[in-house]
Amino acid sequence: MSNPAVPPRSLAEALRARDDASLAALLRARPDLITPVPTDLTQLATRAGTRASVVRALERLDRFALQTAEALAVAADPAPYEELRALLTGDGGDPAVSAALPRALATLREQALVWGDDDRLRLVRTARELLAPSPQHPSPTGLGPTVQEATAGMSPGRIQDIVTATGLGSTHDAVSALASLTALFTDRKRMSALLAELSEESREVLTRLVWGPPYGQVTADPAAHLRRLLDLGLLVPTAPGTVVLPREVALHLRGGRAHRAVEPLPPAVEPAATHRPQVVDATAAGQAYTALATVEELLKDWDEGGPAVLRAGGLSVRDLKRTAVALDVAEPVAAFWVELAYAAGLLASDGEADERYAATPAHDEWLEQPAAQRWARLAEAWLTATRVSGVVGGRDAKERTLSTLGPGLDRSAAPEVRHRVLTLLAGLPEGASPSKESVLARLRWERPLRGPQREDDLRSRLAEWTLAEAELLGVTGRGALSGHGRALLGATAPKSPAQAPVGPGDKLPVHHRPTVAQPLSPAEQATASAAAALLLAPLLPEPLDHVLLQADLTAVAPGPLQRSLAEVLDVLADVESKGGATVYRFTPGSVRRALDAGQSASDLHAFLAAHARTPVPQPLTYLIDDVARRHGHLRVGAASAYVRCDDEAILNEILADKRAAGLRLRRLAPTVLAAQTDPASLLDGLRAMGFAPAAESAEGDVLITRAHAHRTPPRTAPEPVPDGPPIPDATLLSAAIRAIRAGDLASTTPRRQTDRPPPATGELPRTNSAETLATMQAAVLTGEALWIGYVNAEGAASQRLIAPVRVEGGFVTAYDHTADEVRTYPLHRVTGVAELADEA
Repeated sequence: MSNPAVPPRSLAEALRARDDASLAALLRARPDLITPVPTDLTQLATRAGTRASVVRALERLDRFALQTAEALAVAADPAPYEELRALLTGDGGDPAVSAALPRALATLREQALVWGDDDRLRLVRTARELLAPSPQHPSPTGLGPTVQEATAGMSPGRIQDIVTATGLGSTHDAVSALASLTALFTDRKRMSALLAELSEESREVLTRLVWGPPYGQVTADPAAHLRRLLDLGLLVPTAPGTVVLPREVALHLRGGRAHRAVEPLPPAVEPAATHRPQVVDATAAGQAYTALATVEELLKDWDEGGPAVLRAGGLSVRDLKRTAVALDVAEPVAAFWVELAYAAGLLASDGEADERYAATPAHDEWLEQPAAQRWARLAEAWLTATRVSGVVGGRDAKERTLSTLGPGLDRSAAPEVRHRVLTLLAGLPEGASPSKESVLARLRWERPLRGPQREDDLRSRLAEWTLAEAELLGVTGRGALSGHGRALLGATAPKSPAQAPVGPGDKLPVHHRPTVAQPLSPAEQATASAAAALLLAPLLPEPLDHVLLQADLTAVAPGPLQRSLAEVLDVLADVESKGGATVYRFTPGSVRRALDAGQSASDLHAFLAAHARTPVPQPLTYLIDDVARRHGHLRVGAASAYVRCDDEAILNEILADKRAAGLRLRRLAPTVLAAQTDPASLLDGLRAMGFAPAAESAEGDVLITRAHAHRTPPRTAPEPVPDGPPIPDATLLSAAIRAIRAGDLASTTPRRQTDRPPPATGELPRTNSAETLATMQAAVLTGEALWIGYVNAEGAASQRLIAPVRVEGGFVTAYDHTADEVRTYPLHRVTGVAELADEA
C-alpha cells in the first residue's frame, strides 16, 4: 500500500492505495479487467487504460457521469474539483448539479476512469483522447480546441498581431503572448468589454458557433465583421477557408457551461394508468394461459414434423406465414412464439438428411408439468435469451434477410434490457403501468448513445419489444408488472415514499430507483421462477373434464380441457373458434377420422356420454352411426391398389361416376375393382366422391391410422451469447484480488543491487540455471527470501516471493509469501532469481 498522504502519481499508484472492497467494485463494474487475472496492480492499471476497455466502460456510464467525464476532457489536466463543478453548473450555479456531482465523480473513480485527489483530478489518457475535441472527432460538448491548441501552427508574428489588436501589451515570445491572450479570454469582465465593442454581425457569427460545431467556413477575402473576429483571435484559422471558435471564447459565451443541458437526475418513469393489483394479476394470468395454449398448438401443428430447414438455416417466409395462419396471429407474433419455444428447448431441427423442425423430447416432459411450471420455464427462457424475434425480416451486415430460427438473431444486450425494463416497472407502485416514452427516456439517460443520437437505437427497440412481449407472455397485465412477474424478476413490492429510506446524497424519489440491481445468477433465477410459478398457479383456470353438446353438431368447451379429453376431442371434431370458450364442430370427416384412429361407434357414444354435461343430441348420434355404418364397407388394398365390396351395386355406382375416371378403375370380379394408383390416392379419391372406404392390410385386416409423433434427438436449448465477460462472483473476486495483491507485492519489493542491470517494471528476473541453483541453495542455508520469475504449465508468467526450504531432484520447496503456503516448483520453470534488499 502506498502512503495515503502522498498524492498518487499514476493510476497504478491510485489503485495501490485502494482497499480490497474498492478493487472488488472496480472488477465487478469492469469484468473485462479480470480476464485473465492481472499479475499485479501495474498490469491492472495498464489494462484499465486500453482503448477497448475504456470504450466499453464509457458506453456503460449514465448520462450525467458521461457528461462529467466530457467536462473533465475539456478541463485542464489535472483539474481541481471547483473547475469541474464550474464547467457543469456554469457561472450561475445549479444546486441539483452540485448535489449530484460527488456521486458521478465517485462512479468515475470506482471504474478507474478518473484518478487523483479533488485538487488534481485526472481523466485516464485514453478516455481524454476519446472525449477531447478534435477536428476528426468533435467533442460531445460542442467545444473546440483551446487558444494554445488552435494557434499551434501560427507564426509568432501573427500571434503578436492578435495580442496587439486586443489591447494587450506585446511580449518577447509566443508562449507569453498566448498566456496573456488566454488570461484575457478567461477573464469574464475583460471579455465582456471586448465583445461589447463588436458589431451585431460579428456577435451573430459567434452565436451560431457557440454550441457547436465550433468550425466554420470563410472565403479568402472575408467580410469586415469576420475580419474583425480574426484580428482579435475570437476566430482562429485552422486550414485554408476554415476557422474555429476557441474553447475559452465559447465557454465565456456559454456562461462557463460545458454542456447546453446538464441532466444530473434520471427522468422519472411516469405511470400512464393505474389498475387494481388483482385486475393486473388476473389479466396477466389470462395472457399466461393463452401463451401456454399458443405454444402447445404450435408444437402440436409440428408434431409429425414441421417445416423444412432452409439451406442457410431458419424458417422460410412461406412457412412463417403458414404458421401465423395456423396460430391466428400476425407474422411478427408467430415469430416470437416460434423463437420462444426454441429458446426453451421445446423445438429444434432433427438433423436428418431432409432436415425439418420438430418438437424435442423435452417437449413431452414439459407437457407433463403443471401449467404454472410450464409457464415459468417459458418466461425464464424469454428473460435470459439473447435471440430477438423483433429483428426477423431485417438485414445483417452482408445484406442477407434475417429469418426466424436462423442465424444472426442474437443481440447480447437483450437480457440486460429486458431485466432493466421490468425493473423499472417493478419500481412503480403496484398496478401502475408506465408510459412507453418515459421508459425509453429513462433507458436513454442510463445508457446514452455516444455520438449522434438516433431515434431507432437498438436499446430503445429492445425496450419496446420487451414491453410488448411481456404482455403477450403474461409477465405484465394491462401494462403493469404482475405479482408473478415481480417474483420472476426476484423483486419485492416497492415501499411507499414515507417508508423507504433514502441514503446520503440520494435525491431520487424512491419509486424512481431500481428494486433489483443486477440480473440474477442461474441458481437465483431458478428460485425466482419457482416462486413465480407458485404465485401464478392459483390464478390459472382448472382443466375441465366436460363439454357442452349442442343440437347443431357443435360442442362448447367453457374453459381449458383436461389433456386426455382435449386429445380425443381434437380427433373427433374440428375446432371452429377459440377464445374464452372453444367451439368444436362434428362433421362426417372428423367422425371418420376418429374411426380411422381405431375408435368404434360404441366407443364414441360412450365417450360423449361420459364427458357431456348435456344429453347427447340425436343428430350427433345419427351422424356417428351413419358414418360408422358406411365406414369400412369398401376395402382398399395394394394391387397397385384394389377396391373390394360385398355390395355389387356400390361398385357399379363407383364405375359409373365420372369423378372416378382419374382413378382408372376396372372390374376384376363382381366384388373387386383394381386401380392403377397407390392406395393412399385411391382412398382420397373415393372419400372425395362421398364414400367412406377403409384401408386394409395384406392379411385383409382394417388398418388403423394414427398420427405418428416425430421427435428430434435430445437437444439442449440455445446458449445465450454473453455481452462481454460475465460479472465475477464473490469467490472469484476474492481469489483474484489476493493474486493481484501478491503479484504486486512481488513486483514492488526492493531487490539487492548487483552488477546486472535490474529488470524493467513488470519484467521477470533472468539468470542462468547454474546461478539460479546456487542462489537457491544459498538461501536455504541463510533463510533469506528470494524474488523469482515463474512460468506455469499453461505458459502464464508470474512473479513470486519465496523462502526456499529444500532444493533437490530439480525442484525447490519453499514457503511462497505471495500464496501464503508451502509450494514446490520445478527449477526448469524458474526464469531467474534475485535477492531482496536487506531493508525488505
